[in-house]
Amino acid sequence: MSSPSTSSRTGRRAPAPGRKPTRQQAGFAPPVTVSHAGLLTDGTDVAFRQSLYLMVLAFSRLATCREAFGRALGLTGSQFAVLIGTAYRQGQDGVSIRALADHVQLASTHVTTEVGRLIDKGLLIKSANRQDRRGVLVRLSRQGEAAVGDVAPFVTRVNDRLFAGISRRDFAIVSAFLSRFAANTEDALDEIRRTERTRGAGSARTP
Repeated sequence: MSSPSTSSRTGRRAPAPGRKPTRQQAGFAPPVTVSHAGLLTDGTDVAFRQSLYLMVLAFSRLATCREAFGRALGLTGSQFAVLIGTAYRQGQDGVSIRALADHVQLASTHVTTEVGRLIDKGLLIKSANRQDRRGVLVRLSRQGEAAVGDVAPFVTRVNDRLFAGISRRDFAIVSAFLSRFAANTEDALDEIRRTERTRGAGSARTP
């Protein structure tokens, strides 16, 4: 009796007679994912993509830090952002929801919801806006002031580690980049929505 073939022992299908096995990856050159010449190196986008991966990693860790600041006060990350944002924008009379939302880069509706929750926790106080009767002003309560003071040393220690070795000039460059990049994300999201609408319309016409 002949011995079992290699394919029967391994469960792999043997190549057909006369055909050489091929390597699917051999010679494959993936298309570039960006066409701006300034972002390509020797015609490839490898360095560009590595930078994107680093950005995703860094921003994810930054969000993790915010969540930790919130947990230290029994809050979520976004609630912490609203609380600390109020501390820096309240002035003498308080800060409006819109101004606060612009400062912390969250949607006004989301900030309104979080302000309500922070009021329920006794950390914020709401009052009428004399300059806009339809709006309100929010500011820290005594309890809120104490909470911000308690968490500040923790925030400082983490921020000092996050930005160690980064100069004022480095930070200015990053800030300028992020301002432009954030504006570009609006156009990018519009492109995503257009593409998805087109695909959806194509799928609807398919029998």
